[in-house]
Amino acid sequence: MTIHLRQLCLVANELETVVEQLTQILGINVCHIDQGVEKYGLRNVLFPIGTDFLELVAPLHADTAAGRYLQKMGGDAGYMVIVQTDNRATQIEARQRAIDAGIRIAHEEDRTSWSFCQLHPADMVTAFLDIEWDQQQEFSGCWHPAGGHNWKEFVDQKVCKEIIGVELRSDRSGSVKGIWKKVLGEGNVLDDGEHSLRLSNATLRFVELSDTRNPGLSGIDLRVNDKQAILNTAEEFGCTDNAGHVCICGTRFYLHQK
Repeated sequence: MTIHLRQLCLVANELETVVEQLTQILGINVCHIDQGVEKYGLRNVLFPIGTDFLELVAPLHADTAAGRYLQKMGGDAGYMVIVQTDNRATQIEARQRAIDAGIRIAHEEDRTSWSFCQLHPADMVTAFLDIEWDQQQEFSGCWHPAGGHNWKEFVDQKVCKEIIGVELRSDRSGSVKGIWKKVLGEGNVLDDGEHSLRLSNATLRFVELSDTRNPGLSGIDLRVNDKQAILNTAEEFGCTDNAGHVCICGTRFYLHQK
């Protein structure tokens, strides 16, 4: 059994400004706009980073899950961790573990070739956890939320190579890690020390709140080719924080260069 980090989602009040920051600073391209999310009161864009994805959503009006989340977080923020399972059984088992642990299902859809199950962020504490399955079962290929296969022509890895981790912030990181580990299943994650879990391709890092902000998806780890060039561009856009990190959409981007 295997679970793969396939997509991370950020939420913003306004889409266009953040799209410009992401494309210009990180050197990534928009690959897909899903008109179907309008039924949830959203606009979205997706960007491929290697074979995985960054999504940005913005609410069309305040009375949506995303709109309420923005109000709770006090502005733009990390929103959702989206994983892909290697088969349908792995997804079903994770869903059942969540139910057994008293975690609410915020929304789910079950189709012949694709299904997803979104777990409530209040119960997962730091973010929505979306567990998805696609009948083609390709971690580097077909991905329904990005429109299938067409995303491949938009991949540009000259600046950013891949997503290698996500930072989840709370005031009880140890117990929150335990919740995520229980849902994902011990056979699908490697307990990689006191503060992290290892999926097949990325690390979930559970960190303590260091300020007055709410718990949430606070950071994304990227493997990059030229860290300094990214930082320079981020400074031009005013997208660095006091610690010198790239900060876009209320989220820190930690740059790792080999």
